[in-house]
Amino acid sequence: MSDDEDYLDKSAVAARMGKAAEHLVAASSILVTGGELNVSTSLVDDEGVDLVFHRRGSSATLAVQVKARMSTGTQVQQGRLVAFVRSQTFQPRAELDMLFVAVDVERGVIMTAWLIPSRTFGEMVTEPNSKGRFRFSASIKPDSKDRWAPFRLTAAELPRRILARLAELEKTRAE
Repeated sequence: MSDDEDYLDKSAVAARMGKAAEHLVAASSILVTGGELNVSTSLVDDEGVDLVFHRRGSSATLAVQVKARMSTGTQVQQGRLVAFVRSQTFQPRAELDMLFVAVDVERGVIMTAWLIPSRTFGEMVTEPNSKGRFRFSASIKPDSKDRWAPFRLTAAELPRRILARLAELEKTRAE
């Protein structure tokens, strides 16, 4: 399998698994925060937004594009998450984050996640490849020091980081 292959182009099963991973992120975020977070999903994600988070009692929202890879994939088994973001739909802005998740399909849980503000992601990636895609490649190993390590989160840390991002956005709106 080439790194350049688009995961969701492979099969309906892959698309189904990706959608399930999005719902896993949404459900676990609500549960871990005791219902403080709420999540909306897109009927159509052609603009690169899969989930929209907001905190109960707040008007700030955080749009998130999710790129999930499963534990059954070769790259994840080798300790690496590789994903591609289409440059055609990638529009960096303050209220959009990129979320890359490795999912343990046997246990149905998030193994590792990276939540990256889209502007930061846009500054850190190189030019898109010949297919118009930005490449994300990060080590899943907790002690690795690759350039994406500052954004790496455990499943329990992810919802709390989303709450922190919402607080940042709320503060920015208040200024």
